[in-house]
Amino acid sequence: MVKILFEDNHLIAAFKKSGQTVQPEPNKPISLEEEVKAYIKEKYLKEGAVFLGVIHRLDMPVSGVVLFARTSKALARMNELFHDRLVGKFYEAWVENTPPNTEGLLTHYLKRDENKNFTKAFVSEIKQADKAQLKYRLLKKSANKSLLSIELLTGRKHQIRAQLSAMGCPIVGDLKYGASRPFSDGMIALQSCKLTFIHPVKNEEVTIAAEGLAKLF
Repeated sequence: MVKILFEDNHLIAAFKKSGQTVQPEPNKPISLEEEVKAYIKEKYLKEGAVFLGVIHRLDMPVSGVVLFARTSKALARMNELFHDRLVGKFYEAWVENTPPNTEGLLTHYLKRDENKNFTKAFVSEIKQADKAQLKYRLLKKSANKSLLSIELLTGRKHQIRAQLSAMGCPIVGDLKYGASRPFSDGMIALQSCKLTFIHPVKNEEVTIAAEGLAKLF
């Protein structure tokens, strides 16, 4: 059953499991979008198609908070908030090794290889690369692993995965970005834990949160 984290007449947020896609894809398990539509249809006895606007996405192996719009007006306004970087995006990640500092700001220039679905992080500016920034803070250490809280300041494809790997701390399980071994189910230890924003219709501050990854190890 889908886990709903927030719901009103304009927006709905749900928890995406690792290994699940946000939107339907061929030969993949049921998507979060399909689950939320089914939830709305059943709860509100909706006839016909259910409108659900996809505002943002998470990579398939990443878990956590995903926000959808229930109206076209909310979708357009939330798209503007994300575009203007007016949405706070907070993650937790277990990484291999220990970061060089207990907290810091990472700035890289990211270049995508779409054929390999891979993002390379460079410390110096290069042509056709996008500037990417995140803040991190060390929360906990366990053996050779570290739990980090992350505030995403820009929104680039595979940004957190590439930047943490470039720091020498690949996300646990993320074989693509340098982890020593994968999880058996293909997950990686990265989760979207919190979104904060001003409600696009009610003009109220909204915080949507999910339990973090502290208990994973």
